[in-house]
Amino acid sequence: MSGQEAGPVYIALIHHPVYNKQHEVVRTCLTPLDLHDIARAGRTYGVRGFFCISALASQMELAQAILDHWTTGWGADYNPNRKEAFSIVRITPSLDQALEEIESEWGARPRTVATSARFRESDLDCGEMKRRVRKGQDAYLLLFGTGWGLLEETVNRADHRLAPIRGQADYNHLSVRSAVSIILDRVLGD
Repeated sequence: MSGQEAGPVYIALIHHPVYNKQHEVVRTCLTPLDLHDIARAGRTYGVRGFFCISALASQMELAQAILDHWTTGWGADYNPNRKEAFSIVRITPSLDQALEEIESEWGARPRTVATSARFRESDLDCGEMKRRVRKGQDAYLLLFGTGWGLLEETVNRADHRLAPIRGQADYNHLSVRSAVSIILDRVLGD
């Protein structure tokens, strides 16, 4: 990186509002596996923060219970590596609150980058995203949707759209955990 520090990268896993299979706006349930795997991938690639976004009180309580177990409870002593991974997890009820937290921390509003398997047009591919992060001028928040993806409103509000992950087959329906890991590797990996 020629001695220059990369700008901070954050990720947001949005559980509300997102689409379901019928293209209805819904809230999805948090899955502990998403929290574990995305936190571990995020920590591995130097992500500054992982925002779990859910407006449901019961889901936020579940996320907080999982977080507490691995950061201050029995799990913290049992598995220090998991404690370290969970150190980047933040639970917020909205994307706006996540943006406010990053702005408070970084001193400027982060550039938001929407992700999807369905984009027809994108203004960034992972290579261009990597170059921008390495410039170190901006913070970035990568937006990942659960269910059947981010609302069009969320995508349209984002500063950028990241090109979908493409494999060798026509099939393109990765788990969000896999998509986060692949994108982090392409944007932040060697």
